[in-house]
Amino acid sequence: MLTHPIFLAPDKFQQLPDLFSLLSDRAEEDKESRKKQVRPLFRHFRRIDACLQPREAFRGSDEIFCRVYTPDHSYVTIRSRLSCRVGEILALVKEKLQYSEDQPTQPANLILVAVTSSGEKAVFRPSDEAVFTTLGVNTHLFACEPAELESLIPLPEEIHWSPGDSKLHDMSAEEVANQLVVFDWELFSCVHEVEFVCYVFHGEQARWRPLNLELILQRCSEVQHWVATEILQCQSLPKRIQLLRKFIKIAALCKQQQDLLSFLALVLGLDNPAVSRLRLTWEGLPGKFRKQFQQFESIADPSRNHKSYRDLLASLRAPLIPFTPLLLKGESLTHSHTHTRYSSTSVLSISSSSLAEMVRSIRRYRSTPLAMEAEPSPSHLQTKAYVRQLQVIDNQNLLFEMSSKLEPKDM
Repeated sequence: MLTHPIFLAPDKFQQLPDLFSLLSDRAEEDKESRKKQVRPLFRHFRRIDACLQPREAFRGSDEIFCRVYTPDHSYVTIRSRLSCRVGEILALVKEKLQYSEDQPTQPANLILVAVTSSGEKAVFRPSDEAVFTTLGVNTHLFACEPAELESLIPLPEEIHWSPGDSKLHDMSAEEVANQLVVFDWELFSCVHEVEFVCYVFHGEQARWRPLNLELILQRCSEVQHWVATEILQCQSLPKRIQLLRKFIKIAALCKQQQDLLSFLALVLGLDNPAVSRLRLTWEGLPGKFRKQFQQFESIADPSRNHKSYRDLLASLRAPLIPFTPLLLKGESLTHSHTHTRYSSTSVLSISSSSLAEMVRSIRRYRSTPLAMEAEPSPSHLQTKAYVRQLQVIDNQNLLFEMSSKLEPKDM
């Protein structure tokens, strides 16, 4: 590993001259004081009025509200700094539980656990920081005593589903695509270049969390699972085919507006094995849409280091939103490759040049403001709220179960 703590000690950036010159002019912007405000965290604390506001960049000093659950699925709502350590979070939880009528006895020793919708558990260390933005789409924080760890299960709404008609049937593909593009642009604009650099060098092991970058990566996963959720909750075959057509049309509109984040997330969502196995649904799709989707799949083809996607990206001009996971993947591979083959001095030189080019690209993508020409429809706010608070199932086993009930293997 590189021994230079380039993200925690700014003077170390001087060992990376190209990168330092690009990033140093932003240092003063980060020092500007901002008004204190308490904001609900992305997805994990829902408020319609908050989701309708333009997205702003998170800072570690920001205060947020977040729910922390107990083994019986009751919860306390804590107010915390985003960068708060786990030990501090547990102290806040203990203080809340002390005054709770549902907790007759004060817990002696609490641990903080992230529980996914599939039941997987991750125990945080007391020294861990900024854990809120690391949570998956349907992952929730639980506080419990060590002896209760094995008894933790996902919330009921994460393991049960109800079939029904999608709200998407009543929304135009154009309006949904516009809202996806606007929200993705807000999220992408919130990510400082330093967050990309930090992630490339340290990934999930970074002591300084790339908070806003983690949220946009969450969004990519969320959109993929949204596609699968909407299709698999639809019991009517004709309506499922309509949804399939609508998602392909939304993907085409996102591509047209140069939002490659939602475009590829939609394509990958349609390629989810639980969706792609629906033979009757896909056979009902008109040939025009099948051909269009095959073209989209070719862009998502990972062969030759995602050449089709990179060729498309190179042909576009700002403003555009790249598919962030691939942006990070390319730089992470470059960093790993140079580190294993060359001396530490060579690594600094090669990685500096590569990362500097990544930063230039990001600035180029955002060099022109996003301008939406479409006039908002009467249902504008409803669609906006829907897109910014997608209800998704991210448990792949549950998605397969839903898929099998729709179209059993013998059909």
